[in-house]
Amino acid sequence: MIQPYSWSRKLFVGFNYTLLALLSLLCLLPLVNVFSVSLSSAAAIEAGKVSLWPVDITMKAYEFVARKHEFLISMGISAKRVALGVSINMLLTVLTAYPLSKEAANLRFRTGYAWFFVFTMLFSGGLIPSYMVVRNLHLLDSIWALVLPGALPVFNVILMLNFFRGLPKELSESAFIDGAGHWQTLWRIIVPLSMPSIATVTLFAIVTHWNEWFYGLIYMNDPIHYPLASYLQTIVVRMDMSSISDPSMILLLSQLNDRSVRAAQIFLGMVPVLCVYPFLQRYFMSGMTLGSVKE
Repeated sequence: MIQPYSWSRKLFVGFNYTLLALLSLLCLLPLVNVFSVSLSSAAAIEAGKVSLWPVDITMKAYEFVARKHEFLISMGISAKRVALGVSINMLLTVLTAYPLSKEAANLRFRTGYAWFFVFTMLFSGGLIPSYMVVRNLHLLDSIWALVLPGALPVFNVILMLNFFRGLPKELSESAFIDGAGHWQTLWRIIVPLSMPSIATVTLFAIVTHWNEWFYGLIYMNDPIHYPLASYLQTIVVRMDMSSISDPSMILLLSQLNDRSVRAAQIFLGMVPVLCVYPFLQRYFMSGMTLGSVKE
């Protein structure tokens, strides 16, 4: 019989929920402020009246962004980068983590391989050698310069192999007894049972590729090839509107504050990643191996 909570336990739980709610609110307030600024008029922003609620609501900032050619191109490049990068990341992560999750008796030099990958997390070749490799492979100003240097995230490999190790060994052993090989065992048993871990690592990969901006600045000679994060970094640091020649765009910009234009672009840049969370969150708390093995 489940005993009811005592008053001290209720007080402890209430304190935890209150603290977590306050921390969540602190994370949410900057986003609300950015959204409010993007919807407010130039006069209200310049007067400092905008905080958590838009003042003199207008959609002109979003209209300007929607008609801005560079923003739309950079968003398309980021979408292409996420599609290619996440696919390559997940394929290489699973194929690397599976053999490393085996016992040393099943994979010779497994410990040495594992330490080799850990070493790459602690030490890297440096920025200049990395740039020279990308340049000598003729990848500059191409989407592959944004994808291939980070094709195998070692941290994600470690997360995945630890999850693979936690799966019941009886599942793989029974598959081998039935005549399955490693390839069939991996894709028909291990991967379906590892969906919570795969969903988490996929989300990490999506956020990394969408938010990473440094590669775009160093590997792209022409700003027209910038992904969205690199483009947003340049406009936040320096709002350059000298390239705008369309009279209607100049007239629209004269009615806006530069903060509202920046806020609109930043908020639109966050929306795709925010939309991914609801589809992956259901995997985080689910244990798909529960009851799969009976002793």
